[in-house]
Formats: sequence, C-alpha cells, structure tokens
Amino acid sequence: MCVTPHILDPSGDASVDSLLPKLGRLGHWSNSLTACRGKKPTTWEKRHKSLNSRDELLSDSFPYKEIENGALWEVEGKWVVKGAVDVDIGANPSAEGGEDDEGVDDQSVKVVDIVDTFRLQEQPPFDKKQFVAYIKKFIKLLSTKLEGEKQEQFKKTIEGATKYLLAKIKDLQFFVGESMADDSTLVFAYYKEGAVDPTFLYFAHGLKEIKC
Repeated sequence: MCVTPHILDPSGDASVDSLLPKLGRLGHWSNSLTACRGKKPTTWEKRHKSLNSRDELLSDSFPYKEIENGALWEVEGKWVVKGAVDVDIGANPSAEGGEDDEGVDDQSVKVVDIVDTFRLQEQPPFDKKQFVAYIKKFIKLLSTKLEGEKQEQFKKTIEGATKYLLAKIKDLQFFVGESMADDSTLVFAYYKEGAVDPTFLYFAHGLKEIKC
C-alpha cells in the first residue's frame, strides 16, 4: 500500500526559491508519485489551470466553497484506495488447503483523490517568514496577469487570505502542480478538527478556467 508522504525540509532554513525544488531533488518521492498516479479529469469537465503555469489543479468534479471574500476556494478531499483487484483463479480452496485465500488481492494504493487526480507535488513546509516572502512574490507576479475588476478584487482580498493562511501555517501541507515550475501557484491542505480527510485551499485568482 502506497501512502502519500509528508515531505519535510531537512535544512530547516531554506530560501523561498529552494522551497519549490526541481524533480531531481525529490528523488524517491517523484518515483512513488508515479506509482500513485490516477486518471486525468474527464474531457467534459470544466478545468482550472494555474495562472502561472500550464498545470491543471482542479476541476468541477470537486465542488468548492468561496471563503475570505472569494479570495480562497475551499475544496474537500478524500482518502481513497485504488488498484485493489480480486482475481478468481478457479481453484477449489478446500482442495488446495487455502480456504482463506479465495482470490488474489492485487497491490492497492491509498491516495488523496485531489492529489492523485491532478498529480500534485508536495513541497517542504513554509514558516511564517518564508510564506510572507512567497506571498509578496506571488502578488507581484499575479498583478501583472490580472486586469480590471479581477485585479482590484485580488488586491482587496489577498491580505485577508494571507492572514487566514498564516493562522494555519503549522497545520498546512503545501503542493504545486505536476510541472513544479518555479512560479507555480501553491495549493494548501490541512485537516479540520476531527476530520479524517483533508481540506484543500486554492487562491481563486491564481486559477484560470478552461472549458473542454
């Protein structure tokens, strides 16, 4: 059974840029991700790409709720088991002395549905200082890509969204899209009190809708 690991920053003093590592630095994590990959969203869905890269991060298969005046989207994820297959080989269990083995269970994989579907890559956690530095860079980058009303709304709501995330910083997991581009939009996940499945948080203005 393959379970998505939580990657920690071994140095504890990484720069903002180093917190978005290339594939080669992930080593065994990138390999384990290959084994845990799931299907792509179906072609009739609305998909949401990162505004800063080509990575698909969400689709309407996963309903979202707007919070923090629409600056953040809250999406419920779920742990699922995939790849379990019972194979009946037609043998008589009693004759073979294997009454408890009526079938063969293929390798099962435990994944979070959103991480698996969009092949999100987990990153080392940020401390408050690193996160604020990332947000400043994110605001500067996104401000050049947004126009008119969207740009004004982004500027008005990003401060509240930042405070909301900073209050949860110790509980957050950090993800980027499959390409792991240096300017990738971050996706966050955490567990609400008593929850067994993670809740994901997206920057609403960091997504671009594409209709397929």
